[in-house]
Amino acid sequence: MKKLSIIIPVYDEEKTILDIIGKVKKVNLKNIKKEIVIVDDFSTDNTRKILEKLKDGSIKIFFHKKNQGKGTAIRTGLNHITGDIILIQDADSEYDPREYTKLLKPIIEDNKKVVYGTRLEYIKHNVKNMNRLHFIGNVFLTHTTNLLYNTKITDMETGYKVFKKEVIEKIRFKAKRFDFEPEITAKILKQGYKIYEVPITFKARKFNEGKKITWRDGIKALFYLIKYRFTD
Repeated sequence: MKKLSIIIPVYDEEKTILDIIGKVKKVNLKNIKKEIVIVDDFSTDNTRKILEKLKDGSIKIFFHKKNQGKGTAIRTGLNHITGDIILIQDADSEYDPREYTKLLKPIIEDNKKVVYGTRLEYIKHNVKNMNRLHFIGNVFLTHTTNLLYNTKITDMETGYKVFKKEVIEKIRFKAKRFDFEPEITAKILKQGYKIYEVPITFKARKFNEGKKITWRDGIKALFYLIKYRFTD
């Protein structure tokens, strides 16, 4: 039986963490077993307390002793997974776990190795659903990725990245924060894997609702895309 390891990095998401956990658990993947791995990156709100009180033996929960960033939280999760397929799930409400079946289909039925959920078409028809600066930045970074790595993807910064474990077994990740997105994309492409995309929906939130990524992270992403093109 296939096993899907779902890594949920979380930092200060007291309003959404239980909702996301509930949605992830509710998803019916039929013959695919689910493994949920949550990594709290030293939350300063009530997220940590909520997770500490969570009595659910089916969920693995790890707590960082200091804030280290999303990338580090994902790396911690990767060290504790046992599944042969890996999916990254943000702890907010921007991405809907009901999309899992759609994301997994190319891997299960067509033997694809890497699948990204692209928000491009959805955002085009729901332009008010995303910060304009974030949209422009993502388009620019995606085009840069295509130019540097000779690929044709439409959404490099998507939070829904799914891949077989074998794809990353030999990759040494260094990312600590939001630089995980360009790093994993760059290193997957440099290994010769093709990224297959499927359209997904997306519910963007604003900074006053807990949005954390800023234009500074976009500048850093550009730096890392260029850096990893020429070095590991």
